[in-house]
Amino acid sequence: MRYFIDISYNGSNYHGWQVQANAHTVQGEFQECLSKVLRMPTEIMGSGRTDTGVHAKQQIAHFDSEKSLEVTDLLYKLNSILPPDIAVNEVREVKPEAHARFEATERAYQYFISSKKSPFSVDGSYYFSQSVDVGLMNKASAKLLGEQDFESFSKVKTEVNNFICTIDRAEWIIENDLLVFHVRANRFLRGMVRALVGTLLDVGQQKLTVEEFVNIIKAKDRKVAGRAVPPHGLFLTEVKYPESIYL
Repeated sequence: MRYFIDISYNGSNYHGWQVQANAHTVQGEFQECLSKVLRMPTEIMGSGRTDTGVHAKQQIAHFDSEKSLEVTDLLYKLNSILPPDIAVNEVREVKPEAHARFEATERAYQYFISSKKSPFSVDGSYYFSQSVDVGLMNKASAKLLGEQDFESFSKVKTEVNNFICTIDRAEWIIENDLLVFHVRANRFLRGMVRALVGTLLDVGQQKLTVEEFVNIIKAKDRKVAGRAVPPHGLFLTEVKYPESIYL
């Protein structure tokens, strides 16, 4: 039987999601706890990787079990032994061929920026005190919509067949004391959201025009885009799947 797990985590204490040699990762920590609960070595496959320091409100992973599991009991036992910065929200049985990475149809991220320094938001937002023109940033963000090549915003050393993504939401919203970038797409490249945010901040500071931003997209060259903003303001917020995969 195959199961999907809905996981949240604060990524501050981890070297990203994916298991790595000699590194403390969310996947590694979770697999260790899951193996203890199931009393057998068990690996999980996530919907995608998050980098060091990046958080997730919703990360989806799948694992296989030879026997049927009581999902409510499994959720309780996992949350009892997982560290405080990782939580399980839901466990659902899915069809045997369902895949957490390849079946995902949409992924969404949010990036949080605080204009006021606060000791209570150190892990969850990027303190950026300089003023920005949010209207200009949204005009530039609108240019991201649709199917395009986003190589200009991808980490250089990455193993992908292409840099084509389809973005159907990209906008900045002021939420209380925070400026939040909402972005949703069928897929994301490594480092893409942080590079987008860094470049859009340049637009907001009028270091770049909207037209120059469009030219950066067309250039397909990471060197012409802006900096990558720090990871601690970034959250993976949603991963969607077709209902047909669930039992």
